[in-house]
Amino acid sequence: MSGKEARLKKTGRGLPVIGRDSHVLSIIGLMILVCIIMMLLKPESYFTGLNLRSMIFQFPEYGVLALGMMACMIAGGIDLSLVGIMNLTGVLAALIVKNTIIIENGVVTNPGMVVPIIVLACVVAVVVGGACGAFNGFIIGYFGLPAMLVTLCGLQLYTGLAYGITGGPAINGMCDAFKNIANGTIPGIGIPWVLLIFIAVLAVVVFIMKCTVFGHEIYFLGSNAQAAMYSGINTMRVTVMTYMFSGILGGISGILITSHLNSAKSSNGSTYTLLSLLIVVLGGVHPDGGRGRVIGVVLAVLLLQMIANAFGVMYLDDNAKTFANGCLLVAALVLSVVMDKRAAKKAAAQS
Repeated sequence: MSGKEARLKKTGRGLPVIGRDSHVLSIIGLMILVCIIMMLLKPESYFTGLNLRSMIFQFPEYGVLALGMMACMIAGGIDLSLVGIMNLTGVLAALIVKNTIIIENGVVTNPGMVVPIIVLACVVAVVVGGACGAFNGFIIGYFGLPAMLVTLCGLQLYTGLAYGITGGPAINGMCDAFKNIANGTIPGIGIPWVLLIFIAVLAVVVFIMKCTVFGHEIYFLGSNAQAAMYSGINTMRVTVMTYMFSGILGGISGILITSHLNSAKSSNGSTYTLLSLLIVVLGGVHPDGGRGRVIGVVLAVLLLQMIANAFGVMYLDDNAKTFANGCLLVAALVLSVVMDKRAAKKAAAQS
């Protein structure tokens, strides 16, 4: 193994097993706690096939968004523009589908063009999302500006573009084939298409983060950007590619939310920025970068969906859910600090 490869391996994934798994075990414990509470309070409403189906159809759109946020935070940055990218790409995809698939009296008049047009819309969404992310990464990497400020400006820029394209009103009434991306199931099996899409995206993210040099560079950049540069890593390239990767995931999320709602506008998913941050931190990604595991983020997505559905069956309002999410975020940050101190003491004792 070369010196550079050895340094790339020395990332947050080299932590002791207990340190790495603390967040995972904590999330699993919270999931069990939610199940126990709901078993006592609302077992007849919570533990049903209908509720499980509702969960499966809801979490992929913001789960994909959280994976993009995860990559940026592991690299030592943050991407607050993801919701803007999601809405911009959703609007573009909706425009393509709405204006080229002709529906008269509820019937598609050009059925042979439906699949190619939907594929084109999805490709445009992904490409535009990647371009927006690459633009963010270039500004951050070339000018050395804080990622938080750049991506916050990006959020306003992309949201403004989406608003300018629509003129304000939502784009509604896409064809059934497009709606089925996030609302349909595989005929004869009943597995939601959106779940398969999420699993496919997840597999790609896991492969990139664990099995590629680029994934190792993301971790190294987040651990110590200066050391990464001195070791020969092109930090500018890694930064641009990381935010481009995040933007691509934002584009995929834009397709999913537009299909799910059968509507595209500049204000969709307005709470998803904070939700993505909560998921990533709760999932064990270190706020300063360099550490984090995909499994933790996925479990955090599932936990928050379980909590959201629990609040739903108990008819609690959004304020209660916001309060609970805030408590979880504080708890996750405190746990991160405690684990840092614990790891530092253990390292000092072994030295």
